[in-house]
Amino acid sequence: MTKVIYEIVEHDGGFAYRVDGTYSETFRTHDAAKAAARTAAVEQQRPGEEAGISWEDAGGRWHEEVSAGDDRPEAVVEG
Repeated sequence: MTKVIYEIVEHDGGFAYRVDGTYSETFRTHDAAKAAARTAAVEQQRPGEEAGISWEDAGGRWHEEVSAGDDRPEAVVEG
């Protein structure tokens, strides 16, 4: 199972959560950023419907996959 880490960090004059190098919007307080990260983590773990996914890799190649909808990562909040 894949593990996704939502890390609470100082960002742009406030706080944000960061996942794999990508930042959320900026929140005024650490607590607000942590609450938003917890909400996002819960949503990420919630099963959904089977769906097609298109994504581009670092080399510029496009890939097509099918997500089973029940193959959800473990998501945790740190910080």
